[in-house]
Amino acid sequence: MAAMTPDTDISAALAERVRAAAAAHTPLRPRGGGSKDFYGQALVGETLDIRPHRGITSYEPSELVVTARAGTPLAELEALLAAQGQCLPFEPPHFAANDAIGAQATVGGMVASGLSGPARASVGAVRDYMLGVVLLNGKGERLVFGGQVMKNVAGYDVSRLMAGSLGTLGVLLEVSLKVLPVAPQEATLVFELDEAAALRQLNRWGAMPLPVNASCWREGRLWVRLRGAKAAVAAAQKSMGGEALDSDAARYWTALREQAQPFFALQGDESLWRLSLPDTAPPLGLGETLVEWGGAQRWVKQPDGDAALVREAAAGAHGHATLFRSAGKSVPVFSALKPPLDRIHRELKQQFDPAGVFNPGRLYADW
Repeated sequence: MAAMTPDTDISAALAERVRAAAAAHTPLRPRGGGSKDFYGQALVGETLDIRPHRGITSYEPSELVVTARAGTPLAELEALLAAQGQCLPFEPPHFAANDAIGAQATVGGMVASGLSGPARASVGAVRDYMLGVVLLNGKGERLVFGGQVMKNVAGYDVSRLMAGSLGTLGVLLEVSLKVLPVAPQEATLVFELDEAAALRQLNRWGAMPLPVNASCWREGRLWVRLRGAKAAVAAAQKSMGGEALDSDAARYWTALREQAQPFFALQGDESLWRLSLPDTAPPLGLGETLVEWGGAQRWVKQPDGDAALVREAAAGAHGHATLFRSAGKSVPVFSALKPPLDRIHRELKQQFDPAGVFNPGRLYADW
């Protein structure tokens, strides 16, 4: 086992704080580094700082499993994995609030936000790598779900529920994750294509045995990242063509993951929308667009007042739209759930947090 980093366990203090909040019906806002504070509805409740609860508690490189406390800096975890030639393949964004990328993002925030980077379409999302969690429910009780091996399915789906829950179901204390070796070879190809042609080409490649790991289209240029065995990447480069991008490739994909590319800079009353669509959906003609995940994720910038237009276009393409970044929260951030799903969400919330103390209104304003 690799040497563990210094850690601090404040779970008892966190549990006491939760029990006191439940008794007094005081809302709490579990918070790590705050790098995802912009995401979701308006923030409500007293801050419950998770950062002191930190440390890598277990890491078995040979088993491809790591367990970390929720307040552990994400950069610290990634550095430990990199030293062993391993990684979090879903490339979680840091969205650090200062100039040092990764200085504030935490493991708990990574899971609670459920956000994945450019490789998500090919390798899976955060929840696909969740093996187990330890959390505090709304009564301050310590609950354990899942384990540290893929074959342990007891509570496995409950662990996955925490991904993207934005801290509304409980306080994450510890997370066990599957990790993977870093790919032995990588290459980035650039193609001159309009949006419609790029989408058609991505779908053609999607039906072929190619090591396509990530893609991004913007302003007539399609970037494609290949990852895998050296022979597979070399063969794909030869068959796909395009212009090879070498020196700036890593910087390009990091900037995309962290939304540091110029496209993501909002002006005036602009809002950034994330559209989740079938990858075969044609261009929607909503203005400035950036396309990721083989066409399944599309970023659109629109004036604040055009929420209905964006949501109708997404629904018409059999998808949905999320208000990702906005100066205000005048419209719901997430699309309304259909009644059966809404009922399930509310019942889950009631079971995990009966007093409703965790992040009220963070996902939906009325719960």
